[in-house]
Amino acid sequence: MAYYTKVLQPDETVKYIGKLHWIIYRHAILWAILALIAAVVSSNLEADQRFLVLMVAAALAGLAIIWFIRSWFHRWTTEMVVTNKRIIQKVGFIKRFTTEMNITKVETVDVIQPFWGRLLGYGSVRAIGTGASLETLPYVASPIQLRNAIVVG
Repeated sequence: MAYYTKVLQPDETVKYIGKLHWIIYRHAILWAILALIAAVVSSNLEADQRFLVLMVAAALAGLAIIWFIRSWFHRWTTEMVVTNKRIIQKVGFIKRFTTEMNITKVETVDVIQPFWGRLLGYGSVRAIGTGASLETLPYVASPIQLRNAIVVG
């Protein structure tokens, strides 16, 4: 069960559920590509060299798997929810970090999108309120939609 479903008040409705963008898998993808290149290169080598290059490919594939699991777990344990009354952010599983802000206390919402973020549809979102601000939410998919859900209220 999602964290936000446990903390919703009786008269509170969910307006938007944010997700992390697939770009968080970029390290896993890079390691997997390098492993694939090493495996292809090994097919053109002699037996003793092929074994060494295949071991390098296996090590790179292992790194890809580790990064994939790490990224998947981070994506699975991160929640960004906008309700009609507040913004809820939760990160972590056993060591949990939660932040909430009333919608009425939001002064501005910043969206930071680098070049690749604009092209691929991700960015960072930070809600700044009276006296405090939410942690910056990096690698958010569709950050403009999240901003609009917060601002339109």
